[in-house]
Amino acid sequence: MHSAIEANFDGLVGPTHNYSGLSYGNVASSLNSAKPSNPKAAALQGLTKMKALADMGFVQGVLAPHERPHIPTLRALGFSGTDAQVLAKAAQQAPKVLAAVSSASCMWTANAATVSPSADTQDGRVHFTPANLVNKFHRSIEHQTTGRILKATFPDSDHFAHHLALPSVDHFGDEGAANHTRFCGDYGQAGVELFVYGMSAFNTAEPRPQRFPARHTLEASQAVARIHGLAPERTVFVQQHPDVIDAGVFHNDVIAVGNGNVHFYHEKAFLDTQQMQYDLRQAWGEQDKELYFVEVPDSAVSVQDCVQSYLFNSQLLSHANGNMTLIVPGEVEQNEPVWSYLQDLIQQSTPIKDVQVFDLKQSMSNGGGPACLRLRVAMNTAELAAVNPATLMNESLFGTLNKWVEKHYRDRIVEADLADPSLLNESRQALDELTQILQLGSIYEFQQA
Repeated sequence: MHSAIEANFDGLVGPTHNYSGLSYGNVASSLNSAKPSNPKAAALQGLTKMKALADMGFVQGVLAPHERPHIPTLRALGFSGTDAQVLAKAAQQAPKVLAAVSSASCMWTANAATVSPSADTQDGRVHFTPANLVNKFHRSIEHQTTGRILKATFPDSDHFAHHLALPSVDHFGDEGAANHTRFCGDYGQAGVELFVYGMSAFNTAEPRPQRFPARHTLEASQAVARIHGLAPERTVFVQQHPDVIDAGVFHNDVIAVGNGNVHFYHEKAFLDTQQMQYDLRQAWGEQDKELYFVEVPDSAVSVQDCVQSYLFNSQLLSHANGNMTLIVPGEVEQNEPVWSYLQDLIQQSTPIKDVQVFDLKQSMSNGGGPACLRLRVAMNTAELAAVNPATLMNESLFGTLNKWVEKHYRDRIVEADLADPSLLNESRQALDELTQILQLGSIYEFQQA
């Protein structure tokens, strides 16, 4: 067996990062709607986190942003003329549509795809299924470009299998790895894949949220598990509690995080917590390592505190000695109940022994923390060697990307700026240069025209 690691591939924040409040059900996104954003600061904050994890010894990759504003979508919706005329017409006739096709939401690569490592799949390859993100128009236009970026990043078909997104209808609403967690004793061993869904689309008698949408369906999770060739006995499906969705927990990764042999979650995260524990234990079986359930009581940290601080939208990372580090946003430190709980947690008899705080305010203001910004890919040494090496973070790439951001990004954007043709041209110039830095080829429509 090849030794294996878990890599994190973070989304590089795009040049049009703005606060248009597009994500109904995401409290932070709604609260900051129409405020000025700082794309340059956002991108640099994300790069700082990537470099810090690489310096800690973790394999860290970069996923490129998408072309925004997305002119092909505007043309498909009937806006015509030159690119500048298309922008002007959209701004006048449908400003919210223009805002949607200008979103930099692809930075949150936890929603880019669901990934199953080769140790879990029938054909022994790493499988990727881009998420259709059908519940939000601004994200539903992402999956085709996401698929091209993933193929350019993981190009070797001997090691990597790339699938199309599921049908773009609510019945198969798929939000990707934000609702998917893998547990394992070692990254190279067969693991247990946990799929968390918001509702059953076809069984309307099952519970579902009443206020905010359940973006991810049971049927989507079951389809991805089939497509990836997962063993049914090591695959678990669990429903997120409808009440926490209605409280603003739009993805499971806002109320739970798992890694290795640890499941860290809030008391109210799941509709049936006992059943979740039982099903995971059954799938875990007789492995050498103990499976830890670290349940945060509501009396210590409320659901509101979870949403405000993004305690669970953190990265749980394993060290060689078996201990784990929790990577959290700065908002956690500012929330007294949450910070107090974490200080107690690292003293307990669980593998979580360290907490590291990162400033991700630009991303957090749009409703995405450390976990939103990364797609996890467990790989053995042969698979890692087959990854596009230009996408892996190191001192040289960090310096190059920082200079690239400083050269191309604005430090202030408001919604009215999205109609500016020069912003589109700046973004295209930046992305064209980026594809050369990351050796991705011509992945954008404007490069293929």
